[in-house]
Amino acid sequence: MSKNLLNVIEKMNEAPLVFDGAMGTMIYESGIFINACYDELNLTNPNLIKSIHKSYIDAGSDVILTNTFGANKFKLEKYGLGAKLYEINKKGAEIARETAGENIYVLGCVGPCLAIKSSITVENIDKLKEDYETQIKALKDGGVDGIIFETFSNFEELEIAAKIAKKYNMPTIASLACKKEKETLSGLNIKEAIRRLDKNNDIDAVGMNCIIGPHAMLSLLEDVINLTSKPFLVEPNAGFPQKVDDRMIYMSTPEYFATYAQNFIRLGARGIGGCCGTTPKHIKEAAKTVKALTGVKKHLKIEKIEDNKPIEVNITPSIEKSNFAKKLFSPEKVLTMEITPPRSVVLNSMLEKVRECKNAGIDAINIPDGPRASSRISSLVAAIMIEKEIGIETILHYCCRDRNLIGMQSDLLGGYAAGLKNYLIVTGDPPKLGDYPNATAVFDIDAVGLTKVVHNLNMGSDVAGNLINPPTSILIGVGANPCAVDIDKEINHFINKINAGAEYAITQPIFDAQALIDFIEKTSKKLGKNLPIPVVAGIWPLVSLKNALFLKNEVPGVYVPDDVIEKMEKAKTKEDGIKYGVEIAREIKEKISPYVEGYQISAPFGKVDIALDVVK
Repeated sequence: MSKNLLNVIEKMNEAPLVFDGAMGTMIYESGIFINACYDELNLTNPNLIKSIHKSYIDAGSDVILTNTFGANKFKLEKYGLGAKLYEINKKGAEIARETAGENIYVLGCVGPCLAIKSSITVENIDKLKEDYETQIKALKDGGVDGIIFETFSNFEELEIAAKIAKKYNMPTIASLACKKEKETLSGLNIKEAIRRLDKNNDIDAVGMNCIIGPHAMLSLLEDVINLTSKPFLVEPNAGFPQKVDDRMIYMSTPEYFATYAQNFIRLGARGIGGCCGTTPKHIKEAAKTVKALTGVKKHLKIEKIEDNKPIEVNITPSIEKSNFAKKLFSPEKVLTMEITPPRSVVLNSMLEKVRECKNAGIDAINIPDGPRASSRISSLVAAIMIEKEIGIETILHYCCRDRNLIGMQSDLLGGYAAGLKNYLIVTGDPPKLGDYPNATAVFDIDAVGLTKVVHNLNMGSDVAGNLINPPTSILIGVGANPCAVDIDKEINHFINKINAGAEYAITQPIFDAQALIDFIEKTSKKLGKNLPIPVVAGIWPLVSLKNALFLKNEVPGVYVPDDVIEKMEKAKTKEDGIKYGVEIAREIKEKISPYVEGYQISAPFGKVDIALDVVK
């Protein structure tokens, strides 16, 4: 490893890392029978092991593990290889190190010596310590950057091994094998297990791997992620294996695996990889998804100009920035309609829908910016045409995904010069979610950073400190997700947006009224005062059970409760589905009315009449 790199634990704290996938699965798929000693292949077929390492590096792994999981004397002796303990481990480390080069981390993989539920005894403890001493020294001599203890269940054994690793001054990761019943293989409750790892000073990072697939692993992670301050690694199997023609096949697709990898990172994991059944295809999809996440990329630092800083320009108060702003900051509820720009250069249909909204009393039109990473006519152009042709204000969504910092500032200044005064600043969906999964995501900054950029333009300065006079008077909106998986993290993120200069917020579609109420109350409590900016609640009238299930399962940030699904299941006809969807939307609107300053109604599949029916 390059001496300029941080150690692997420091790097995990700085940004999430992608680990490799299964070694045994790949060896088996190469034609090596399971009755062979896979660790011995370090000596007998090093090119095979090297090719597997390379395939994971090419797929996007930041960290690879040595082929030494079972390379301890307890297991090697079954193959008559006990005397080659040091040689097999050192060679495994050397192969990985040579393949990785200087910029990929190599961890020495150490598995348990004892069988599941076996105990440490007077007879085996000395041999156990000698085994780990030899194995870990060999891995160190072979050039690894740290040690990972995988699939452990006996805590006493794990603690002995970790103490030995620390003698060699190496970073250590301890990963437990857990069952869907939320306990380790030895029967210890997973919460107690993670707390115990957190207290052990010989262990630098904790993790879970093997046994269960991504779905069950996410459920476990939700329970334990906040029980430790150490970086957390998640390595699920590729789903639950099924027997097909006498072979155990893992049915989870790489795309399915990548979706969960994204959720692991959003929940707080600092490393994701794969265990049994995962291949370079799984890791490639996961790496693309994870590395596109704004929370992974290191953003440019934007300094906010403080409001009390002496300036030479006139600053416009929020309420005076637009007609939408005047109503938003008044006792009256604002009504906005979300209409997605077309995949066409012909705007007649979109403009006709907007005209219908204006005639119905809608205050402003929300224009999404490449929703779900789709390519459509420029949202900025669509917004300008709407204001020019129909004479209704727009709220232009603007995301950080597609443009660098220079381009974003140019767009913001150009849009304002063209008359666009209301913006909703969002980070943006990663390209992986759309039709162009291999497209590059820029993400120079995230929504917090871009909010600071717009605030500074309103204060008369661009990012480089150049004077903007007259300054812009953009009304700065931000997104909020009251149903986020990690609600405390979302609240902190929302508060950061407020502190960055946000003047109002629009939420994700709300299907759980109480979740929104709790979000507002918890945020206010954390701030120690009432929410300082108005909130516009997202309302989406469902049209069918299929629509509800799609939003529930496929759209990031949207939560559809089971009782909503159950109600939509009762719809026997297309008309019933629309009727129930509108009823649900109206009920939610009524429940949240005391807590919000307005509503953003989405037109499902462009059906404006259904959306307008919600507010009649």
